[in-house]
Amino acid sequence: MASLDAPMIVVTASDGVRIAGCLVGFSGQSSIIPTRYVVYLSKINHTYRVARRSTHLMVHFLANDQLDLARHFGELTGDETAKFDGVRWKPGPDGSTPLLTECGTHMWGRIERRHHRDGDHGAFVLAPLSTRTARDFEPLRFHDVCNLDPGHPLHEK
Repeated sequence: MASLDAPMIVVTASDGVRIAGCLVGFSGQSSIIPTRYVVYLSKINHTYRVARRSTHLMVHFLANDQLDLARHFGELTGDETAKFDGVRWKPGPDGSTPLLTECGTHMWGRIERRHHRDGDHGAFVLAPLSTRTARDFEPLRFHDVCNLDPGHPLHEK
């Protein structure tokens, strides 16, 4: 599985009260008709808890020069840190879900389905509502971030 050098994303969420965001390595298009995109969030993550109460998610595709942003959203935990302090963002199309303004490639989607029964990650199936792609986009990949120290341990204790 390590040879599958996945593009890295930051997923942001808002439940109307709290905002959250985290670095994500598990995501991909899951249907052509209708168009669907799935993201998997760690169940021990603050963003997962906020996303469970959200109706929409914002998916930010990190460019290969955005390692600092990956480090910020991957090594800090929203349980202990106000992650959006010091990060440029604005409310997304719904007026609530954070849009990281330095990410030129992103997708905003409505949560159509949630799957939480199996494994240590929950799946959120999104119907894309708006997308933007930056020119000459080259993604940040798993091999670029594999040495980061996650904000949470990989497993609950």
